[in-house]
Amino acid sequence: MALLEVKNLTFRYDNQIENVFNDVSFKIDTNWKLGLIGRNGKGKTTLLDLLMAKYPYQGYITPGYYFDYFPYPVNDPSQTTMAIIDDILGEYQLWELERELSLLEVDEDVLERPFNTLSNGEQTKVMLAALFLKPHDLLLIDEPTNHLDLHGRKLLSNYLKRKRSFILVSHDRNFIDNCVDHILALNRESIEIINGNFTTWYEQKQNQDNLEVKKNEKLKKDIKRLQKAAKQSSIWSDKVEKSKNVKVAGLKPDKGYVGHKAAKMMQRSKNLQRRQNDAIAKKKNY
Repeated sequence: MALLEVKNLTFRYDNQIENVFNDVSFKIDTNWKLGLIGRNGKGKTTLLDLLMAKYPYQGYITPGYYFDYFPYPVNDPSQTTMAIIDDILGEYQLWELERELSLLEVDEDVLERPFNTLSNGEQTKVMLAALFLKPHDLLLIDEPTNHLDLHGRKLLSNYLKRKRSFILVSHDRNFIDNCVDHILALNRESIEIINGNFTTWYEQKQNQDNLEVKKNEKLKKDIKRLQKAAKQSSIWSDKVEKSKNVKVAGLKPDKGYVGHKAAKMMQRSKNLQRRQNDAIAKKKNY
């Protein structure tokens, strides 16, 4: 077990005004099968790039870890697949490579073919087979299903289910649901890690959303009540203030007493208004 810590991570691109990440902190176990999820533009690929120190950033990421990344760049795709794998792995056991290809239902004859003659799906499977044989602390896998049909996705999902020590980005919920044991979610206002798959995270999110809806409904009722109370208090204050100059049965009103009473009502009105404003501000946070 090894922990990768990200602490107070802040980052933005030079051509942007807003931060992609602002004071973000979390810890992950490098043995996890981690699914990285979030809406488009929330920074999933950016986070992978930062783990690999591709960009300068503020904060702390545990040093000394070795990452590999898929899609893996191939400098000369006209070479044979075997030659490209040799460049990636260096020394390795051929039987191990054959085992990995067999699990992915890739024929061994692809090893003798130029890499650029393989289908996109074959290239994906061959690269992932090679990268899982390569020593690493975490394999960062970014959208591996783009060129796979339904059968290929199921096959690759089952393959990843047998592995560990990876971070997977995918928009295919069923795919990611089958092969991860933890989720790192880039939410609108926060980052959270849960023990489980996508379905576990989604169910927890639905429960939390329902709870917030109930809180929001209660807050709306409170705001309406406060608005009514503030308005009524203001009306009372105005009436009391106007009564200063009204004679009752030929007697002059005690302006000091009336003024004091009006001031108390005005203060109550202000207090209610402040509570109303606080409630509205609180509502906006939900």
